[in-house]
Amino acid sequence: MATRTPKSASKGPAKRSASARSTPAKRTPAPAGRPRPKPRAGASRKSSVAHPDPISWVFTMIGKLIVGLWMLFAGGVGSMARALGNNARELDPAHRRDGLGLAWLAAAIVLASMTWRNADGAVSGVVNATVRGVFGSLAWALPLLLGLLAWRYMRHPDQNADTGRMVIGWAALLVGVLGVIHVANDTPYPAGEGQGMDKVSAAGGMVGFIVSAPPMSILPSWITIPLLLLLSAFGVLVITATPVHRIPERLAELRHMLFERQSDPLPREPGRRRPRTKKPAGDGEGGDGVKPYDTPVLSEKDKERADHSPEIVPGLTDEEDAAVAAAAEAERRPPEPPLPTPAPRKVEQLVLSPQAGPYALPDLQFLKPGSAPKPQTKANTTVVNALTSVLEQFSIDAQVIGFTRGPTVTRYEIELGPAVKVEKVTALTKNIAYAVKSADVRILSPIPGKSAIGVEIPNADKDLVALGDVLRSQVAQADHHPMIVGLGKDVEGRTIVANLAKMPHLLIAGATGAGKSVCVNGLITSILMRSTPDEVRMVLVDPKRVELSVYEGIPHLITPIITNPKKAAEALEWVVGEMDRRYDDLAASGFRHVDEFNKAVRAGKLQPPPGSERVYQPYPYLLVIVDELADLMMVAPRDVEDSIVRITQLARAAGIHLVIATQRPSVDVVTGLIKANVPSRLAFAVSSLTDSRVILDQPGADKLVGQGDALFLPMGASKPIRIQNAFVSEKEIAEIVAHCKAQMQVEYREDVAAAPVKREIDEEIGDDLDLLIQAAELIVTTQFGSTSMLQRKLRVGFAKAGRLMDLLESRNVVGPSEGSKAREVLVKPDDLPGLLADLRGE
Repeated sequence: MATRTPKSASKGPAKRSASARSTPAKRTPAPAGRPRPKPRAGASRKSSVAHPDPISWVFTMIGKLIVGLWMLFAGGVGSMARALGNNARELDPAHRRDGLGLAWLAAAIVLASMTWRNADGAVSGVVNATVRGVFGSLAWALPLLLGLLAWRYMRHPDQNADTGRMVIGWAALLVGVLGVIHVANDTPYPAGEGQGMDKVSAAGGMVGFIVSAPPMSILPSWITIPLLLLLSAFGVLVITATPVHRIPERLAELRHMLFERQSDPLPREPGRRRPRTKKPAGDGEGGDGVKPYDTPVLSEKDKERADHSPEIVPGLTDEEDAAVAAAAEAERRPPEPPLPTPAPRKVEQLVLSPQAGPYALPDLQFLKPGSAPKPQTKANTTVVNALTSVLEQFSIDAQVIGFTRGPTVTRYEIELGPAVKVEKVTALTKNIAYAVKSADVRILSPIPGKSAIGVEIPNADKDLVALGDVLRSQVAQADHHPMIVGLGKDVEGRTIVANLAKMPHLLIAGATGAGKSVCVNGLITSILMRSTPDEVRMVLVDPKRVELSVYEGIPHLITPIITNPKKAAEALEWVVGEMDRRYDDLAASGFRHVDEFNKAVRAGKLQPPPGSERVYQPYPYLLVIVDELADLMMVAPRDVEDSIVRITQLARAAGIHLVIATQRPSVDVVTGLIKANVPSRLAFAVSSLTDSRVILDQPGADKLVGQGDALFLPMGASKPIRIQNAFVSEKEIAEIVAHCKAQMQVEYREDVAAAPVKREIDEEIGDDLDLLIQAAELIVTTQFGSTSMLQRKLRVGFAKAGRLMDLLESRNVVGPSEGSKAREVLVKPDDLPGLLADLRGE
């Protein structure tokens, strides 16, 4: 390829020697646009090498010496600073925070010693005059604010993220107050007749002058002062983290804390019920299909971290001591013996007997808080660097733009450059797992609602999610439905609660030790904390006998905890009967949902038919929880499956809801009919991809890390939500159960798991009882005993028809065979009911 010669080269010699062209020469690049000057032909060699005068040369050498010494000194100082910086970066984060807090405390002490007393000395006088000149009559408060800042750094290290907000709020409050003080002192100016810095210092100082003088020059004082008070009020809102629309709610909380809590006796009165706020409009008790695109999941949608990923701060370090020690409080406490059970009454509905006083819900103080969430730790910075390194090694035009840290996993967001395929990043799953030293890496492409790829990596320092924090959250307190349960927190740290009445049924599955039992305990505890026995009744099936034994005797139960698989099948049959009874009432009264029926009953609009002694009462929600489905399917698979399918198909409008849990998610346990009618799934960690597909119909559960890490797929959702299930200790459960049993005596129904009437069926009949009864009815009714007739009418073969005829002959229903003639019928039509009873063994 030919090389173009620059125009400046044409001014030189036309030809060069071969040696000159072949020998490369080292040249200093000339300034752009200016060709190197050529020596004139005829110029003397002496003039080209002439030195400058000695004086200039001496000054030049001195300047170079000074510059060299300065660069040597600067380099040494820089090296020392960098060495100290590296050492400081390796210092324990707790020591760095304590050092910063002690520095602010020292500044507060020094400033107080110079401003709170008449100190001698030029430095003290200058500092005192400066502080009073700037802050005026509130200069004495500056050391207190610095001391408060030091206290936050040392006493509340987990709240350092709020320190900036507190500084802004206190600054706005201080500026507004100084402005009001300055206006109240006639707005003195620093210069002018009758003015001066002495009067400015006695008023609001230079801060008060700067903020009040401009508006006072164009506005009267009765307008300027409210504006300055508005600025102070803004500071108060920032300090308390209160948006304007939540001011009434915060005032109500303050009034309750100051007055109502002081009036409550300790311990609480048994009849006192926790106050509930007024339900919002449109949140009544009607059917659960009143809102379009409704979902059973309730989450904190207004949380800032859901919309903005935290900034990645290189080199940020934090403590590695995740506060999971609260889990050690799960001490085994034996449950209290159940109270004596009264003789159950035979009633048509699930109602409570009249009681002396109202039922008091357990206080939320029974549930302990979890650990404080950390926005970013040293582990997150390490993972960001590892992900960036992997992208650079494979030359992929992408970068990590941020992350959202959850309790168990952190989701890192990768943004692709133009014309970069998503598959280039998703194909690096194993390389990413190798770089971040974790085998449990899950990639989302893309993150729902974002143009970014999500990489979910488990945290090395996990946070503890407590059920108390979930039930105390704003989203849980805003909805007063009795079937609201706390699930946990998602990857973005938002609180997730769900309405069991809208699921309407839930399947929970996971391997042993993955957190399934804790989840079931959390669901039951949520019901006990939020609903009374007249709102929700429960049937608990525990084939393992020890998982749910702590709840024995609570007033929400309608039967003792069922541990026998055969009795569990009978209880499910009773639930089917209860569903039919409720639908009979709904059909007779013209309502489509039990909530509408209950509302009409409470309003007195529903009257029994004439001549009936029936007294209508509201139906409570009925929650059936099966802790281990596999044991039931091993004993009575057909009966259990039929009952579960009927309940899940029809019971939603009747207010009956089913929660099924299993640790063996195989196709012979979770059958196709059960999966088709249980739309909501909660999958914990499983051992294989096949189990994940059985639960969720998609992979993902096999990548979970266990210990409460779960994928929640609510009804109507296409992709599951990754959550950390809320933890509740056995000690907390025991305290809540003891409170509930102290409020009300349990009342069981004897017909739930009643033993069926044993029928003595002849072994010779076997499974042909139904056909035999039909054959007996047909022969006795028609008084014609023919084997060929049984073949035609019952559509059976000759061998089966002949066997049925032999059975009827042995029981003296028909006579012996007479060749091709029909047999004689020995039983008259009037005796048919007794014959059928004998055949059934009744």
